[in-house]
Order: sequence, then structure tokens, then C-alpha cells
Amino acid sequence: MVLTIDNSGQLPLAIQLPDDETFASFYSAGNEVLVAAMKQALNSDSGGFLYLWGPTGSGKSHLLHAALNWCASCHQPSSYIPLQHHASMAPEMLEGLENLHLVVLDNLDEIAGNEIWEQAIFDLFNRIQEQGKVLVVSADGAARHLQLQLPDLRSRLDWGTSYQLAAPDDDSKLAILQLRANMRGLVLSDEAGRFLLHRASRNMADLWLTLDKLDTASMQAQRKLTVPFIKQVLGY
Repeated sequence: MVLTIDNSGQLPLAIQLPDDETFASFYSAGNEVLVAAMKQALNSDSGGFLYLWGPTGSGKSHLLHAALNWCASCHQPSSYIPLQHHASMAPEMLEGLENLHLVVLDNLDEIAGNEIWEQAIFDLFNRIQEQGKVLVVSADGAARHLQLQLPDLRSRLDWGTSYQLAAPDDDSKLAILQLRANMRGLVLSDEAGRFLLHRASRNMADLWLTLDKLDTASMQAQRKLTVPFIKQVLGY
């Protein structure tokens, strides 16, 4: 379950990044400082550490994927470690990752209380810092509130630059949907977008799947995304 991008930009495993989740497609209102900090770290020769936290749907995954996609486009080696699957992985897989340009540790809260994983991540943190590489970590909560048993790891995480992402409200969700639609060459009016938000799932991942379905239907029927057409496609 580890995703490593080599210098050719190829993914050696079957896992594929969503290639539409880039910095350009991220609705950055309210998070401009975070996006700028991520870009600065990725472009720096001295590396950096960023800690992202917030609830599901706040955009953490999008930004992680954006950073990895940036590395792929620049032929910079990177690695993605989904810690929600740590039970099926070995901590030894972290060895040598300090030689990559970027390491992403997703869902750090999942290993809280696991002494072996906490120590391995603490050691990796130190090696990345020594090598001047980039480490981006995500979790549901602030580092100081995670149930980590290793004080040194909690201290390291809390010492870095931390950014909280909030779950988007309906106005932000509408703007996000319209940005995603626009990047697909679609026009999603305020009326059609608000109809979707009131009738479809509010979960952002579900909204992306709904937009995919509407995109396909729109191309096949050569129709605009009007409320009647959306009703027809989605069966409302």
C-alpha cells in the first residue's frame, strides 16, 4: 500500500493518484497561506515540514495528492504512506525514504499508541530533517491532541508548521464544485450547483463521483448541466 514515484514519474504499483487533484484544482480560499507554504517547501533546496489537520472532507487528501502530482510533473522522487493501512505494512518500509524529495504520511492518528510505528516515524522525521527533504503529515487532529505515546514524536510534530483545514460550508462547496466543473470544460450555474448540494450527498468524495457521472452524461448527450438535465441523469 505504499506509493512511490520514481524519477521517471511512473508509479511502480497499481495504485494511481487522482491526476485532477492538483494545486490548480484546489479551492484555496481561506487556505492561501498553506498552499503557498507547500509550494515553497517543494521548490526549496533545504526541504521543510508541514503538518495538516482537519476533518474528513476538508481538503487534506487533495493537497497531499497535489504535492505528489507536483513531484511527478517535476520528475522528483516521492513516497506516499497511507497509515490507515499500517497493520498490513512493516515499519521497515520507512527506511531510506529520507533520500526522496518528498515523503507524505497520511492519517498519522491511525498509528497513535503503536510504539514501534511511532519510533520508526520519529527516526524518519530526524533523517528527513538531516537530509533537507520535505515531509508532509496529515491527521484528523492537532499533534498535541493525538494519543501518541512517544513524547519526542509529539514534540517534533508540534514543533513544525501546523495548518488547520476546516470543513467547507455550502458556499465553499458550491465554489469547489464550480471550479472542478470548469476544469472539465463544464459550466455549473449557481442554481444547478445548489440543486446538487440540496439533493445529492454532502460528502465531497460522493460529490466528485456525481460530477463524474454528470460530465460523462453531458458529453454523451451534448447537453448543458441544467437542473432538468441533472434530474434526468440522477433520477431525481
